[in-house]
Amino acid sequence: MKNKLILFFLMISAGVFAQKQSLKMQIESIIKAKNATVAVSVLDFENNKSLDINGDKKLPMLSVFKFHIALAVLNLVDQGELNLNQKIFIKKTDLHENTWSPIREKYPAGNIEMSLSELLKYSVAQSDNNGTDLLLKLIGGPGEVQNFINNTGISDFRIKADEEKMHQGYEFMYWNWTTTNASNQLLKKFFEGKLVSKKSTDFLMQTMLETSTGANKLVALLPKGTPVAHKTGSSGKDKKGLTIAENDIGIVTLPSGKHYAVSAFVSDSMESDETNTKMIAEISKLIFDYFSKK
Repeated sequence: MKNKLILFFLMISAGVFAQKQSLKMQIESIIKAKNATVAVSVLDFENNKSLDINGDKKLPMLSVFKFHIALAVLNLVDQGELNLNQKIFIKKTDLHENTWSPIREKYPAGNIEMSLSELLKYSVAQSDNNGTDLLLKLIGGPGEVQNFINNTGISDFRIKADEEKMHQGYEFMYWNWTTTNASNQLLKKFFEGKLVSKKSTDFLMQTMLETSTGANKLVALLPKGTPVAHKTGSSGKDKKGLTIAENDIGIVTLPSGKHYAVSAFVSDSMESDETNTKMIAEISKLIFDYFSKK
């Protein structure tokens, strides 16, 4: 009887391994022959099992770093140094032109007050670049974010440039990098409430669930209404047609109530914008289907 049980569990383990390898092969078939560097990491929260392709490759984050910045800001809120209700004065000179900024579009003349909570929502859910630089100035610059993330135990992460600096040249976009494995580790720590207080965790989770950017990436092919708390990043193309980064990281809630993290980075791509985002969308769908059938 004991030998039969051992054989049964070995067969189950072999089946799980085969499914995992099949998923990896399907992902590889999507990125094969693409003129791009693609990294994908998946982390099952319930059993801590993972799968990755180029998961330890250091790649530019672009606006994905706004998740990390928001965590550093909320840490200071938890410590009592900042308050979500405090007002931040935004001058017209803070609202730079030629950058993505829903705040500037709504308040072109500037000279307004906005609560810290609202500024965080603009920066994360709508990926406002001007709002992000205001947050960085508020907490003392990129170095404060670097220190906070390092203190969480995540080492594969660097932040040196704010949005204004990145807009001075494409080469500066490479200054801020991470790996997809590190992104998933951070997402899991965040989800488990190990980074900031429950109140701050709930606030940022809800903000990420309301993300309006990247509708053509992680969420594009998932069943309508699937909760995905995510943060996107995109560089656009340089004059030679190179896409430095097309990224999306997030926490997906399955119909069963279980969760997994997925991070997908497309870097140094000469493919079209449509191809870059389609790769992320199709990979996301494969992963969702894999977990839904488990």
